[in-house]
Amino acid sequence: MTPLLEVSGVSHSYHTMEGETNALSHITFSIYNGEFVAIVGPSGCGKTTLLTLLAGLAVPESGTILLNGRPAAESHERIGYMFQRDRLLEWRTILGNVSLGLEIQKRLTPQTREELLSMLDAYGLGEFAHSRPSELSGGMRQRAALIRTLALKPDLLLLDEPFSALDYQTRLTVCDDISSIIRKNRKTAVLVTHDLSEAISAADRILVLSPRPGTLKGEISLDFAGETSPIRRRNMPQFSTYFNSVWKELKTDETVSHEQIPEETAAAEPSAPE
Repeated sequence: MTPLLEVSGVSHSYHTMEGETNALSHITFSIYNGEFVAIVGPSGCGKTTLLTLLAGLAVPESGTILLNGRPAAESHERIGYMFQRDRLLEWRTILGNVSLGLEIQKRLTPQTREELLSMLDAYGLGEFAHSRPSELSGGMRQRAALIRTLALKPDLLLLDEPFSALDYQTRLTVCDDISSIIRKNRKTAVLVTHDLSEAISAADRILVLSPRPGTLKGEISLDFAGETSPIRRRNMPQFSTYFNSVWKELKTDETVSHEQIPEETAAAEPSAPE
């Protein structure tokens, strides 16, 4: 099977007047069509830098990133990027917000507008199509942001800690909702997160990065016997086993801090190391 995304020997540094900062070193992995992959690692290890390179917003200093056999930098229209915050525009309605990308690309037609309305209905936002973002909860705003991204029909979805701005209880529900939407649409997704439980509950595979400069130090495949709901996965016996496996990969680096286990997660997972 040919990978959708191929990352080969990617290294990247930042250059300032003060000197050079090595962010990533010789990263190599592949992602196949329909996979949901999470990337975890200590703060400053280059997770967001890697996502920026995958999006084609920057070019690696060495190595290659191919999407469908083409350089990622030439494939902007095939990549959707979901940020930490929803970035909805308050002066536009929800329908106006989710149609923004199509407007910019001059692809908003009566047909695509109807498709957007159908998506809003399908994901519980139909009655809010003409509301302003301030009238929606944080979780509803994130769903709207995802619909805006999916409207462009990307081959690859990049998720940069999209739930981090939400409170813990809402984060659980929204993660479940958005994971369900992504899988229903059979999209390939890459999630960057600090929350190990979130990564394990949502992904098919986890890539573990080392401290800066980030290298790929571990890869863990997840098997929940066909269960894809993040909330239900958290109650399955495999969950704590995978949690401890990922934690063990991270703990081999003394620089890993307790922030890798959010306070709420540590309390919720009895098997997590203290």
